[in-house]
Amino acid sequence: MAKKSAGILLYRMRKDGIEVLLVHPGGPFWAKKDEHAWSIPKGEYEEGEDPLDAAKREVQEEIGMKAEGKFIELKPVKQKSGKLVLAWALKGDFDPANIQSNEFEMEWPPRSGEKKMFLEVDKAGWFTIDEAVKKIVEGQIPLLKELEGIAKS
Repeated sequence: MAKKSAGILLYRMRKDGIEVLLVHPGGPFWAKKDEHAWSIPKGEYEEGEDPLDAAKREVQEEIGMKAEGKFIELKPVKQKSGKLVLAWALKGDFDPANIQSNEFEMEWPPRSGEKKMFLEVDKAGWFTIDEAVKKIVEGQIPLLKELEGIAKS
């Protein structure tokens, strides 16, 4: 069975259009990756767990923001990995300088026997839709396009 994640596509309106908040995954694997490495704040959820509740929890864990407001359900997308991503758009604001992310532990360097702690998310930023299309994991691009269509209507 494919893994499932739930997340929030935070957006704000500016004079020249929509900006979306994306996060960059922490850890050594992602350290030097930028193009198509960013994501919406999201994470896996358990069977029986409400996906929207999980999405709110993930935003809290990954950037330290309490997600509140009117949530707009977006169409689920499938990433290249096969993971199904359920997402909601939420109009709001957040200062990326205030990011507070959970940490995770992994063996690093590989096969060294040493365990190290890394931030789940090492940075966040606001991007126009055009910028975000270049930054976001390719499987999540349809979320940006759907939000763009909703915002224009």
